[in-house]
Amino acid sequence: MPWNKNCVRLLLERIRAAGDRPMKLMEVCGTHTMAIAKSGIKSLLPENISLLSGPGCPVCVTPAEQIDAVLDLAMEPGVVTASYGDMMRVPGSIPGDSLQRRRALGAKVEVVYSAMNALELAAGRPEAEVVFLAVGFETTAPGTAAAVLEAGERNIRNFSVYSMLKSVEPALRSLMAQEDFNVQGFICPGHVASIIGEQGFRFIPEEYGLPGVIAGFEPEEILLALCRLTEQLSRGEAELENCYKRAVRPEGNPIARAVLDSCFKLCRDSWRGLGEIDKSGFKLREEFAAFDAEKKFRREIKTAGESGACRCGDVICGRIRPEDCPLFDRRCTPEEPVGPCMVSSEGACAAAYKYRGI
Repeated sequence: MPWNKNCVRLLLERIRAAGDRPMKLMEVCGTHTMAIAKSGIKSLLPENISLLSGPGCPVCVTPAEQIDAVLDLAMEPGVVTASYGDMMRVPGSIPGDSLQRRRALGAKVEVVYSAMNALELAAGRPEAEVVFLAVGFETTAPGTAAAVLEAGERNIRNFSVYSMLKSVEPALRSLMAQEDFNVQGFICPGHVASIIGEQGFRFIPEEYGLPGVIAGFEPEEILLALCRLTEQLSRGEAELENCYKRAVRPEGNPIARAVLDSCFKLCRDSWRGLGEIDKSGFKLREEFAAFDAEKKFRREIKTAGESGACRCGDVICGRIRPEDCPLFDRRCTPEEPVGPCMVSSEGACAAAYKYRGI
């Protein structure tokens, strides 16, 4: 879609009029990260405004130890691993080790576009155990829950889910509790907000005194969010604004939330860059244990670190820019990625690399 030049000009004028005090703002959605890089929005902003990427890429926040467990599971005899394409080249704790490499070594790995695709794969291959690698936030979690419910209704017992699904709110709380946290406002993820609603982000101004704006994904919509944030900061205000009302209601999507809650419960989970966070991961309830790959295959998560000098964890937390990592565009490139932020289509490093100079 072409830019509305008049709209962009007016928004930039309002952003500049908000004053010259330093403002660090953070987007918490991988789609926003990629849209900002692709459109060159950072190059249009005044020097006092910095844009940082937060923990908004689900592939990127998945820690190395969970990837290692997935890689081992993929080598189990009779197992077919069903994965989103973004996960195929994400390395575990050993550089170069990935689902793509394991497939070359003989593992049966299939790329799917949804949990329902994985369920149909299981229905068509009753001789195999199909394990769906569920990665995402509240946006994709209801779809995984729906697939589990349908598997139960259709009695498809060779289907299971390895859940690496995560909840955004606990991660943001953990991020804001960091001693070195220095962000003055958030662009809240429109996709997640469409499920959990405006109410899911009200804690940002109400408990932490920071402004937040729920935004869409066109360049003009992102600039509008930045305009609202800078104007709030210039007035000393902290409110949550919904600038994506065509998709986000105050209460979100009650049906999707009900499906999610019927299958999953929140448990303590590990995040790259943030460590373990209480009630931050979606795990299947006991009544769905037959579809829980961790229990079916008795996988044990072993502690692991990031690969070498990779600083994906610091990028995810907004401590550094992708270009500040010593591996960026040296040892770590999209062709030979060291960390997940360079692999995922929503990763901050991948966005910075692809749209350099814009």
